[in-house]
Amino acid sequence: MTDNQQDTIRLSLTKPLDEMAIREISSNVRGQVIHPPDDGYDEARTVFYGGFDRHPAAIVRVADATDVSRVVALAREMGLELAVKSGGHSLAAHSTTDGGIVLDLSEMKNLEIDVPGRTAWAETGLTAGEYTAATGAHGLATGFGDTGSVGIGGITLGGGVGYLVRKHGLTIDNVLAAEIVTADGELLRVDAERYPDLFWAIRGGGGNFGVVSRFRYRLHEVDTIVGGMLVLPATPEVIASFVAEAEAAPEELSTIANVMVAPPMPFLPEEVHGHLVVMAMLVYAGEIEVGERAVAPFRALATPIVDELKPMPYPEIYPPEEGDYHPVGSARTMFLETIDLPVAETIVDHLRVSRAQMAVAQIRVLGGAMARVPEEATAFAHRSSRIMVNVAALYERPDEAPVHEPWLTAFAAALRQGEGGAYVGFLGEEGEERIREAYPGSTWERLADIKGRYDPTNLFRLNQNIPPATEGRTTEQR
Repeated sequence: MTDNQQDTIRLSLTKPLDEMAIREISSNVRGQVIHPPDDGYDEARTVFYGGFDRHPAAIVRVADATDVSRVVALAREMGLELAVKSGGHSLAAHSTTDGGIVLDLSEMKNLEIDVPGRTAWAETGLTAGEYTAATGAHGLATGFGDTGSVGIGGITLGGGVGYLVRKHGLTIDNVLAAEIVTADGELLRVDAERYPDLFWAIRGGGGNFGVVSRFRYRLHEVDTIVGGMLVLPATPEVIASFVAEAEAAPEELSTIANVMVAPPMPFLPEEVHGHLVVMAMLVYAGEIEVGERAVAPFRALATPIVDELKPMPYPEIYPPEEGDYHPVGSARTMFLETIDLPVAETIVDHLRVSRAQMAVAQIRVLGGAMARVPEEATAFAHRSSRIMVNVAALYERPDEAPVHEPWLTAFAAALRQGEGGAYVGFLGEEGEERIREAYPGSTWERLADIKGRYDPTNLFRLNQNIPPATEGRTTEQR
């Protein structure tokens, strides 16, 4: 596709909706159609991250996969910009639009759990917390991320790096099948045998290829875990030692450590407010006695400020969240090979000089089950990466971004090792070069080819976009 053709498509996607178009959409779907000046419009157009004030022409809370197909077809026929919203946690606000249509999956929450077969069919309006609570009632789980309010649709399409990543792999490593509406409005069931290229692409390739209405997941026996929050004073020695212990720990243990200036949260002693801490979440998915031994080295790194590590049902790892919390900020994501003492010193030095309301370096040690999946098996191309780091600055107003972006850019550059890479689930609006870092080498080429076959006009472009390589669709073997 030429630049002129892409520009034509981009311009055509910004046409406003009139009342006749709204009526046509309403008459074609079972779900609710919300548009200005309807009551609830402002709430419906809100996404998780603050600072985005976009006004869709219509928000369609679809009722089922048939609704999804009809909305996709209408968006294509009317030349509407189409945003897809599962939980609305896109850092770049890709789940909303100005003047287009939002396909809102939040009412699609059907969950069919096959307890003996250890599988579940889950609609993509479910959040990670809702899914985990329901499967946890049977002592079963699929790993997602670290936030319960995230929609399972978005986090699965990006990969899914969470509390079970070392024991049971990425979320996509536990996807057995999916039902997806492609750009032509067709609903396809995809798996390793039917449409295998498309099945490969949606496991890590983001929302580029269609709207997944439901996933079939593998479930694992995860009942009582040893885990919770551990807060330690943050010195370079503690940070480097924490990472070393996390790498040496049994695969049953996954950790997410936030190095940050302690905020004035009620569970933190007042004397540590404003001081650097490691606020870590640990999950040991295995025998309780072994888990107690596995977390002991982390407690021994320094005198804990908060120690909530204990046996608990796995769903409790997702605590209730404030519904009106909409953080404003910027972030960078990358993969590192090591966090030794000099790297830890770099982290501390940069966090100390930040002027942000909250500055964070989040560290996720990888490996284990995730690393044993062949790199070419899915569109997630960072299997051999040892550590994922996300650095972020949170502030009060969007117009403060120019103050904090230089610090963030310098911080990310100081940490970068080798190719750096990027996790698509934590990318903001950073341009094609960064998207290519998420999909290096042949992964990008293969994704672009599949994009060209299933979405040649780039209807699904509100995402970390992979432009179609060719026009025209070929049929894969079912």
